[in-house]
Amino acid sequence: MTVHLVGETIDAKRAHQRAQAGELVQLVRGIYIDQDVDADAAIMGHAIRIAQYLYPNAYLSSASAVLLAPTPDGRLFISGKRNQRTRLRSLEIVQNEAPKHPSTASAVVGDDQGELRIHASSPRQRFLEAFRLRSEHASAITAEMRVQLAARLVEEHGTTKEAADAVWALARENGWYREGEAAERFLMAQPGTAKAPVNKAALDLMIAWHGEPLGNLAHDGFEWRWKPARRSGPTLIRETTPGKLPAFVESLLPEGWLAKVLHERDEREALKRGRRYMSNVAVVETRDELTALPADILTTKLSGFVEAGRFTGHYDGPARGAIEESFEQNLARIFARAETPRLSGVQIKAPMHLAPDGTLLPAIDLPFTHILKPAGTAGFEMLPIVEWLCLELGRAAGFAAPDVALTAMPDGMAPALIVERFDIRLEPDDQRRIALEDFCSILDLPASAKYDGTIERMARGLRPLSTDPAADLDILFRRAVFAWLIADGDMHLKNLALLKIAEPNAKAFTSVRFAPLYDAVTTRVFPGLGGDRMALKLGGKDDRLTRRDFMTLARTIGLPQGDAERAIAELTGSLAQAVGTVRLPAFAAEGEVAATVQGQVLALTGERCAALAGDEG
Repeated sequence: MTVHLVGETIDAKRAHQRAQAGELVQLVRGIYIDQDVDADAAIMGHAIRIAQYLYPNAYLSSASAVLLAPTPDGRLFISGKRNQRTRLRSLEIVQNEAPKHPSTASAVVGDDQGELRIHASSPRQRFLEAFRLRSEHASAITAEMRVQLAARLVEEHGTTKEAADAVWALARENGWYREGEAAERFLMAQPGTAKAPVNKAALDLMIAWHGEPLGNLAHDGFEWRWKPARRSGPTLIRETTPGKLPAFVESLLPEGWLAKVLHERDEREALKRGRRYMSNVAVVETRDELTALPADILTTKLSGFVEAGRFTGHYDGPARGAIEESFEQNLARIFARAETPRLSGVQIKAPMHLAPDGTLLPAIDLPFTHILKPAGTAGFEMLPIVEWLCLELGRAAGFAAPDVALTAMPDGMAPALIVERFDIRLEPDDQRRIALEDFCSILDLPASAKYDGTIERMARGLRPLSTDPAADLDILFRRAVFAWLIADGDMHLKNLALLKIAEPNAKAFTSVRFAPLYDAVTTRVFPGLGGDRMALKLGGKDDRLTRRDFMTLARTIGLPQGDAERAIAELTGSLAQAVGTVRLPAFAAEGEVAATVQGQVLALTGERCAALAGDEG
């Protein structure tokens, strides 16, 4: 038995004991799996049993009532008392509010624990569900399913008219008048000969991952529709709100400076004009365009061209130029071509390629291997220097962090930061599939809501997805403490992510773990941000945090108190030591402003470490 349900196949005490002994892994409250099994396969193989355990009063609906199984992209549709969704690794249980007078039928499904009798929408109700307005349940029922349902109803009731009357009877009982009208039109429609006019503003884009098409993203001029391709690999993109751009795709789009530079009016224009994105994703109109794009593979590592934190290669990117033209305008020119990779985030940054000879080039038609973060403007000129310091402090504190280096820039510009990508393949023979999904996407929130989350909400989203939830909850806790210690007021939902990796031929992600540290910055050293608070609240607070606040957080997210105490002790100890050793490369610290900012970052971190270490709670 691979899946254990408390109260049905195992008692609570025994489950807890076996989990403590490392024999079981808890997915959510009451549901455990064996430690040594393929978690995704076990969950998908018992999806309906798990859904019935979590929602005993719900019934299968939409496409799941047709398939008696999850959809190919891992969604299981049910109807019950309210709208809600639950994610367990690659399975997403999507529940909508059931009609007041549902029509259901009994069905039998089987798994390796035996047969299970369940309730599911009747054929009449399934057909009406296919025409619900702006409903994820409706969009999951494919055109082929609609045709099959219509044929079954006609066969059951004898004629098209009688089938329509039967559907209308249920529609009127539940007040589904528009659904009834649409269902009747579908049943009564006859194939036409006239060709429908085409909206020339409509889009039909192919989304690929590592060169493999995942499906088509269509826009009819009014709303988005995601049509997943038939494939056996892990699911990367999910349509959670019909008509809206899938959250993962939205998370890839440019923000801030780049969005302003590109002058894109909306999501449609952004996707139409760009082709290459983070997470090895491409958005194209034809397969020929996809074939022409270079694969992002890290063939030259930054560590081979770094000495004491300074980049020793040759920067061959945009500069200010001989005329008085701003660096931002010059940098923006490389984004004029669709082949230039797009990056999310508000900070100025550019996609670069590190060649074998150490030359750093714009990644216009080259593999995108590194990110260049030049100095900001209007008081943020020291941003690359501060980020370098914070990443080095994070590395000293025990966090995984990408290789970085500061590089001198032409025309007297301040140093820029080079960051090596950690979400791409390492060599041509590397066949792993890799994606980086930020917590806006994980929590199904738009980028504009990146400051609206909490650490507790992140933990709820993290636990069912991670392949090592205990370790990742510990990392999440440490990241929250670290952000407080370095006064990082910009640790929002887009600056925290999960790194998803699927081994070759795997049908689900084999590793879903907390991503390495990135975009860590002491915001309080910048003009106007001296009183900056935490970007995400914990326990309802975003400032004046104490040991008690962090221990309360640990209890809330299910982290053992001993682990929380150990994390605080290790972080304050290692950072207090790092404050005395981490220093900017000599060339970067030559300026008075840089030296001052370095002193402020280290002093502030040291003060907070001492305060938290000495706080007895």
